[in-house]
Amino acid sequence: MLFFDVHTHSMCADQHVFSILNKYPNATNFSKPFSIGIHPWYIKEETVEQDLLIVSLQLQHKNCLALGECGLDKISETNFELQKAIFKKQVLLSEKYKKPLIIHCVKAHQVIIEIKKELKPTQTWVLHGFNKSIEIAKSLLKNGVVLSIGAAIIKNNKLQKVISEISLSSFVLETDAAEIEIQEVYQKIATIRNIEIEELVSIMNKNFKEIFIK
Repeated sequence: MLFFDVHTHSMCADQHVFSILNKYPNATNFSKPFSIGIHPWYIKEETVEQDLLIVSLQLQHKNCLALGECGLDKISETNFELQKAIFKKQVLLSEKYKKPLIIHCVKAHQVIIEIKKELKPTQTWVLHGFNKSIEIAKSLLKNGVVLSIGAAIIKNNKLQKVISEISLSSFVLETDAAEIEIQEVYQKIATIRNIEIEELVSIMNKNFKEIFIK
């Protein structure tokens, strides 16, 4: 079985795990499958245009599977209007290079939806680290945003309720920066849904390929 980890900060040595490594513009090693983007925490007005050029260049790399993480964070010290402007520029790069978008979002889900309606992207948007309510989940899914579920599923009862109700075709799985193996995330979700892990692996394989392998 092959387990897909769509967003992680550390490479897994297990040959049964396929990981997408998160990269920032200052990265130097692109030898493994990766995504690259400008995180809202790290937007600096004096360097952001150069960072956008680097992202644009690396999106053309054969190992690049997505743009991200990028997005909006209302508790970040970065000016929110600047965040929105840079996010929109990255959406346009996602469209130009035909790469799905991995989104970081804190307290800005409705703004993400509004921008999606405004820009009408054709590439898939994946909201990583989702751990909110079923109402927010349904709103995002209604507007074509795929959810990415990580370590929070192990203990977060609210998120477990979400996973018990939404379609298995509407999400992918990740570890992010958590010290957890992706197999644990798979096993927890298989238990919640009362299905064999082999069935979940097959579905996540299909979801992954439809988004990232075109």
